[in-house]
Amino acid sequence: MRIGYTLMTEQAGPGDLVRFAAGAEQAGFDFEVMSDHYSPWLDEQGHAPYAWAVLGAVTQVTERAELMTYVTCPTMRYHPAVVAQKAATVQALSNGRFTLGLGAGENLNEHVVGRGWPPANVRHEMLAEAVQIIGGLFDGGYFNYDGKHFRVDSAKLWDLPERRVPIGVAVSGSQSVQRFAPVADVMIAVEPKAELSREWDATRLGGAPSRKVGQLPVSWGTDRDAAVKRAHAQFRWFAGGWKVNAELPGPAGFAGATQFVREEDVAGSIPCGPDVEPIAEAVREFEKAGFTDVALVQIGGDQQDGFLDFAEKELLPALRG
Repeated sequence: MRIGYTLMTEQAGPGDLVRFAAGAEQAGFDFEVMSDHYSPWLDEQGHAPYAWAVLGAVTQVTERAELMTYVTCPTMRYHPAVVAQKAATVQALSNGRFTLGLGAGENLNEHVVGRGWPPANVRHEMLAEAVQIIGGLFDGGYFNYDGKHFRVDSAKLWDLPERRVPIGVAVSGSQSVQRFAPVADVMIAVEPKAELSREWDATRLGGAPSRKVGQLPVSWGTDRDAAVKRAHAQFRWFAGGWKVNAELPGPAGFAGATQFVREEDVAGSIPCGPDVEPIAEAVREFEKAGFTDVALVQIGGDQQDGFLDFAEKELLPALRG
């Protein structure tokens, strides 16, 4: 299993994220994923720089680690034709190390353009059209599209990278797997559900297994009590589940929805403290579920340097052993 590092834009500014990216590669992480948000989940996190500008800088301070958006919504804030252009550019800058991770988005980030927030079935329709458009532009040449939600008029990517950008799509259940497994290269999910992996491979064209990337939040720290408090302060939003998380419009909504989430609730679902084994046990759950990759999220923008040192000296050797 390949172990990745999450550049979480909600908890660090652009300069720090670029520095963390270089440090994560030096520490030995196999790949790095980046969130793409207009707003943090909670005020306590305090950041939300433009992910694509940061990614451009990250390509220049890393050489080996693969890069990925986790995930970009190509339907409202961004038109899919523009997402295709951005992805092709990052792929060219990184010399073929980039994977475009896509998802149906959250109200938190997409409402800012003033188009409202459509229901889940419409969001999936929009994402399906976006994947068609992005793939068509990756094919090269002039591209036109006339769909229910999007139109593209004689668009062309003038700087296509030598290696076609792989497309990953975030899924959470059978409906999204059935829709996107035949058209995507990579499965993305945040819960270690074996049924997702099995159905994804069975539904893919040709039935061939593919890369499956999960994500795991951790709150490393030498003081476990402090690590638990930090996880509760900054990551209690995670307890809502994605059906809820996709609908709330802003940090105040997440604060209200999670006001009764206790520290012990967070500690029960997120590995906290200085020990390797709780993290390794949580990673094993993804491995058992058929995932090929898992990206770790260290909670706390001011904790990244210590975590990267811990990862290099203790965590990564243990996970690979």
